[in-house]
This record gives sequence, structure tokens and C-alpha cells, in this order.
Amino acid sequence: MRKAVIYLILFLFPFAGIAGENAGDAFVAPGDSLASAGGSVLAAKGAFLVPLQERDSVLIADQLSYGFELSGVKEGTLFELPEWENSKEGGVKVISPWMIDTLKVTKAKKGRPARMDIKGSVVITSFDEGNFVLPQIVLRRMSSDGVVDTLVFEQFGLEVKTMPVDTASFRPHDIKEQVRYPVTLAEVLPWLLGSQAAAMLIILAVCLVILYRRRSLPGHVYSEPAHITALRRLDTYRGNKLWAPEKQKLFYSGITDTLREYISARYGIGAMEMTTAEIFGSFKDEDVPAELLGEVQELFELADFVKFAKHLASDEENASALPVAVKFVTQTYQSEIETAESGNGEGSEE
Repeated sequence: MRKAVIYLILFLFPFAGIAGENAGDAFVAPGDSLASAGGSVLAAKGAFLVPLQERDSVLIADQLSYGFELSGVKEGTLFELPEWENSKEGGVKVISPWMIDTLKVTKAKKGRPARMDIKGSVVITSFDEGNFVLPQIVLRRMSSDGVVDTLVFEQFGLEVKTMPVDTASFRPHDIKEQVRYPVTLAEVLPWLLGSQAAAMLIILAVCLVILYRRRSLPGHVYSEPAHITALRRLDTYRGNKLWAPEKQKLFYSGITDTLREYISARYGIGAMEMTTAEIFGSFKDEDVPAELLGEVQELFELADFVKFAKHLASDEENASALPVAVKFVTQTYQSEIETAESGNGEGSEE
């Protein structure tokens, strides 16, 4: 054992609790050995030896905290800490440097310097069984007036044991296999719920992808039946407000354009690019009642007068325009349903 050339400088800042490596960096600095200035050797109290493991005995490789505590240290006091070298032959070994903790700080008062309580310790262990005498803690203390004292703390012995073996009844056993605990419902339930949620998300994603691809195919356009579209559009032209002279052109154009689109979709006639005469000339080969066809033709001719000849239709003509258009759509669609049903009936009788 030899003395380390290390100083513990106590500045007594107005805070406490600086511990571990931070406290060591703040208060311990290398330097020359303290010079003696008429000091004396004093017996000090406060050394401790505390096992880091909570056991009733010290076993091989157990770690212990070994150090000292000092109370009421005046501001400006310097300390020289001992340094111990580990023996290559075994025994007790120091496995950490000195760690300085500030336990308490008492602020300075009038005529009295500030004081503090400090704690210093190292961690020791032993890998050998036996009784050992720990190195004694000896500090050199220099007060603010330059007097150097030597503080000698009580010395500790250490007994290190191994696990006792009963040689009389000892019987070797094989290594036990790993214990397998049964799986509980609480452990499995989150996985089941998670897998079900994941499966639902995957199915939803697949459905969305299929729907998107179908809609993105060329020529894929969702369309409702022609008569539904026509009736819905014709319903928007209900009301006497559209009969006003300044709105009649819009009123008759909307009704006839709706019928043109219905005729194009229903009969395959290019009614959107045809004149009135051409449209109704194409109906010669279609099975449409002549009376109904005449009413619709009169509606188209009236609309042409309103749109192109600035004709002002009467209230009676305005009131009958929309019913004629609705009648044409509903009767032609109904005749198509009756034709289809009669065809199916004849096929079933055969």
C-alpha cells in the first residue's frame, strides 16, 4: 500500500448532492503530496464497509463499498486520498477509483465558515476464500491556515466464504431441463384479435384494389338505365317559373335534349346530331304508337319555334310539354318490358 498523490478540494458551493464521478471530478485533482506544517496524527471515526449485495455473509466475487465519512468539514480544507495497488497473488482487490459524495452543506454564517458532510468510497471484492485485513484508510488533511493533520480510521477485517458443500449427503444431479409453462388465454387472445384485424385489413385492401382496377379498365363506365336518367332529368324542369318568357328557350331545350339522349340510348338513333324531321323519320321501323309519336313530334316542333323563331309558347303549351315527354319515356320503356316478358313466355311454352 502506498499513498496516492491525489487531492480532495472542498469549495463548499451553496448546493449539495454532487456524487459519483461528477463529484470526483469536481473535488479531487492530482498534485504533489501535502507538506507537513506542524500537524498531528488523529484517530478518526466514520469508516465503513458495506456489502452491495443484501446477504448475511460475503461470498466470493461479492462487491463491497469501503470508505469513510466526515462531518463538519470547513470550507477551503484539502485532503490527500490513499491509493492502493492490487496484489497479483489474489486477496482483496479494488475495482473502482475513489468516489466522493457531498452529503450535506451548511451555509456560512457571520464569522463562521461554511461546512459540509462528505463521503468517500471505493468498491472492493475478492475471488479467493479466506480472512483478509483491509488496508487502513489514512487521510492527510490541510486546513485553510496550512496545518496538515493525518486522519487514521479504524481498520476492518473481511471474511470471504464459498458455498458450503455437504460431502456426506452430496449427490450430483443432471442439469434440469427448461421449464415449460402452459399457454394461457390471456397470452393468446391479443394474438388472435390482432390476426383477425390484420386479416380484415388485408381483405379490405384487396377489395379496394380490385374495385380500382375494374374502374380503371378502358371502356368501364358505370351507367344506369336510360329511362331512369331521362325521368330524373325531366323532373328538374317542373315548376311554373321556367315558363317565363325569358326562360322558355332554356325550358324547351332541356326537355328536348333529354329526349334526344333517351332516344339515342333506347333506339340507337343518333338523335343528338339530327333535325326533328330526321329523328322522327327514323322511327318508321320502331314499334312506337303513332299517336304517342305524333305528340312528341309536336313537342319537338314547338321547341324549334321557341329556340329558333323566338316563338312565345302559351301557358297550355307549357303545361303539356313536360307530361308529353314523361309519357313518351314511360310508355316506350314499358313496351320494352312487355316485349321481353312475352318473348320469355313463348320460349317457356316451347
